[in-house]
Amino acid sequence: MRRVLSPAARPDDDTGPGRPGRSDDQERERERERNQDREHRDGHGARETLRTEFPFELPRGYVDGSGTVHRSGVMRLATARDELIPLRDDRVRENAAYLSVVLIARVVSRIGTVEDIHPGVIEDLFASDLAFLQDFYRRINAEGHTRAAVTCPSCQESFAVDLAGGGRPGES
Repeated sequence: MRRVLSPAARPDDDTGPGRPGRSDDQERERERERNQDREHRDGHGARETLRTEFPFELPRGYVDGSGTVHRSGVMRLATARDELIPLRDDRVRENAAYLSVVLIARVVSRIGTVEDIHPGVIEDLFASDLAFLQDFYRRINAEGHTRAAVTCPSCQESFAVDLAGGGRPGES
């Protein structure tokens, strides 16, 4: 007659430390092997994270109803939905140029202390700030970075600047 052991009574059970037939050293070794397997599957041993929010500094700034100027803000990566929904907007259907206003309003999450960003806020930006945000949108969504190549007007030296940086051009 054959005797069948329950899972709890099997000496080779590897469900945790303290089980009969399994030492703590063996359990640690198994855990180390599992971690190595996970690292191998991940590719580099560390989980890759995707940066989805990018800070920016407007060249002029948004002036709210009380006269306060807001310059720093945050833009997030656009989704397919962000690019599709504005196409159903009547204002965009009437004037294709309005697409960028609606799109920018969807992906900018904050300008200064203003967190309710809607097309009306974007409409009230200075033209240079809107152009900056359009370029910033293109850089983070198409190119994946916020750097721009520039040339010094005085010495003609070329260098890269980070458009998301906190300082203003010319400041150290």
